[in-house]
Amino acid sequence: MPKRYFERLQTIDYLIRIKGTGKPAQLAKRLRISERTLYEFLKMMKDLGAPIEYDRYKESYYYAEKGGFNIRFVKNLAAATAILATFFIDYW
Repeated sequence: MPKRYFERLQTIDYLIRIKGTGKPAQLAKRLRISERTLYEFLKMMKDLGAPIEYDRYKESYYYAEKGGFNIRFVKNLAAATAILATFFIDYW
């Protein structure tokens, strides 16, 4: 996966958290991807447990529960386990 993949995932996550995605076509254009690719990102995020919903009035995606994605490399397994546990606690 190219580096851009993770950058886009982080951007989508951030915009969903601040409820600033806009309509799907606008978000795809902002990310310089097709709407189909955007829907693939959203599906993958949902498959990973993200409670993503769309507000037609505000024209933005949002998380139905507080949380977000945290993707990074950790040098030792103990720290990685702690971060993963924190992610699940923050997410759920």
